[in-house]
Amino acid sequence: MINVALADDHVLVRDGIKALLEDQSGITVIDEASNGKEALIVVERSNPDVLIVDIRMPEMNGIEVVSEMSKSYPNIKTLVLSMHDSEEYVVQAIQAGADGYLLKGASKEEFLKAINKVATGGKYFSGDVSAIIMNNFVNGNTNTATKPEQILKEDPFNLTKREKQILNLVLQLKNNKDIADELQISKRTAEVHRFNLMKKLEVKNLMELSNKAKEFQLI
Repeated sequence: MINVALADDHVLVRDGIKALLEDQSGITVIDEASNGKEALIVVERSNPDVLIVDIRMPEMNGIEVVSEMSKSYPNIKTLVLSMHDSEEYVVQAIQAGADGYLLKGASKEEFLKAINKVATGGKYFSGDVSAIIMNNFVNGNTNTATKPEQILKEDPFNLTKREKQILNLVLQLKNNKDIADELQISKRTAEVHRFNLMKKLEVKNLMELSNKAKEFQLI
């Protein structure tokens, strides 16, 4: 039996993984965490065989968790499950000691294969991730200057120039009409930009927006 712990700040994601694994013989989810620091508590408490961890989490990001795991719990395997396929994220995760890196768009079959592979001491990287690793190897990119706690300081949301302008104005407490006037766009266009910004950052109100903007240094 492979005992798995989940670390992801989205309840729906954790519930989805549990639902996917519940009918699988030989794999069981024994514990879960909603942030990085909680993940380390869960690991100490439950001693899973595999920790499946997201990169973007509050308190401590996933790469920091992997780095701490490789030092304090070397016998517990770590599988990064992320929506990010950026080269820097992949390289940093591997440098931190991740046993596998899988994108959230992977199939159920590949997900199960990855869990089994890392649980038995192997390494698993999806096709796109493997290409990134090979590219770094071929180009001789061994730069380790970026620390795990610094990796998420760059904009992980890929905001456009216009979205950054909107973000800055929203945080100045300007309404849609004020934003439209300043950017010389229609009020309706300002409303759409504002809606898309909130959706992309996964926030529901101004306070959440402000906190996330500070956390990821978006302005």
